[in-house]
Amino acid sequence: MTSASATATKAPAAAPAAPAPTTGTTAHDAGLLLLRLVLGLTMAAHGTQKLFGWFGGGGVSGTGRFFTASGYPAGDAMAALAGLTETLGGLGLAAGLLTPLAGAAVVGTMINAIAVHGAGAFFAPKGIEYELLLTAGAAALALTGPGRYAADRLLPVAALRTPRPAHGALALALGVIMGAVLLLVRN
Repeated sequence: MTSASATATKAPAAAPAAPAPTTGTTAHDAGLLLLRLVLGLTMAAHGTQKLFGWFGGGGVSGTGRFFTASGYPAGDAMAALAGLTETLGGLGLAAGLLTPLAGAAVVGTMINAIAVHGAGAFFAPKGIEYELLLTAGAAALALTGPGRYAADRLLPVAALRTPRPAHGALALALGVIMGAVLLLVRN
């Protein structure tokens, strides 16, 4: 018997439910916002230590002496450059404004911080764990984008509103190159 009534066909088993998407959700965007705010404001505060002497920092002249002692030429200029990069890059990350470039600015600065601090140990107080964590967080934000709660979504250029991994990768390459160039001028 091969009639349709005689052959029983089983309905295909239901496919397992796909996991809920993690990008574009409120929780995902809130997580990116939290990361941006903490990392960005930490970097901005660190930059204002260099620029203005706030939060117990040395200001341009004190930080400039440190840069000179660390082998950089024109210590005051390097202190101002590092302070501006950290402050503006940090504020950019916190606001989610030009996020790939803000992340790249932090990465380039932190490459120099890691080089100056040295790789003799991993854990604080003499290690690089803090600098490495800030570098990785900034790089991650440059690659993923800022999430929905960000100033980038208000930009008039559509290409800047939508995060693209290629933009993040190009910005990070720029940050690494600029960080390496500054290391090359160091004695």
